[in-house]
Amino acid sequence: MAELTIGLQRQVRSIVEIGKPKVVMLIVFTAYVGMLLAYPDAVDWPTVLAACLGIGLVAASGAAVNHVVDVRIDRIMARTSRRPLASDLMEARFALAWALIWGVLGTAILLAWVNALTAVLTLIAMLGYAVVYTIYLKHRTPQNIVWGGAAGAAPPLLGWAAATGQVGIEGLLLFLIIFLWTPPHFWPLAIAKVDEYRQASVPMLPVTHGIQATKYQILLYTVFMVLVTIVPWIIGMSGWLYGLAALALGGEYLRRAWRLYRSPRHAGAMRLFGYSIVYLALLFLALLLDHYLL
Repeated sequence: MAELTIGLQRQVRSIVEIGKPKVVMLIVFTAYVGMLLAYPDAVDWPTVLAACLGIGLVAASGAAVNHVVDVRIDRIMARTSRRPLASDLMEARFALAWALIWGVLGTAILLAWVNALTAVLTLIAMLGYAVVYTIYLKHRTPQNIVWGGAAGAAPPLLGWAAATGQVGIEGLLLFLIIFLWTPPHFWPLAIAKVDEYRQASVPMLPVTHGIQATKYQILLYTVFMVLVTIVPWIIGMSGWLYGLAALALGGEYLRRAWRLYRSPRHAGAMRLFGYSIVYLALLFLALLLDHYLL
């Protein structure tokens, strides 16, 4: 009985892990902020809840497909070697079955209780990540994370579309912020794990162009990102609370990126990677607080 219980717990844990819950939580949060920013007054909470659930399920579907496609690489890299498929805790066919269930259910929820535009855009974003990025871009160009980042940048735009039924300039601006955030978020991790990516034959930028060139690109994208994060304040989409938060958070990001660029070593890469996640969460939280407090 004890062995059966332990086996069941492992299976449940494996199912949860292939959905990448931490990533999905960040996706849903940014989509949630995009929705709330789109409502000038009363919030349509049933639509918000349905959109969060639908977007989250479709995102989990894409994550499960990623586990299946990348199983060979995951087994080589220490960072991913303990994933369910890489460690043989789950078979690929079961992961694909869950991907299909989550994808169909999430799309159905968006079609039934949100709108067709959000459903279509969410499905395109998922296919962009699971197919275009994971299967094609990741293995063919060192700019993989730049163009593949378009799929990861979609959530706030999806939230805006869920609330308004259209793609507005504000939603596109939120999309652009995350699009520019993605390279300086992921490349520090690629620097820290460069030997693993090289061993797995994945042409990440530090593998093909060297670590110093990657540090320069991180700094360059950080500058562009910080400039774009100030635009919502400039055009009146947000107020002074968000503006100050964007300047403070962006200034710290620039300081860390400059420090990494100037350092002869790359020990600070993982610290910058960790800060990038905190940065995005706090930036979107500032947008939300500014919207409701001012």
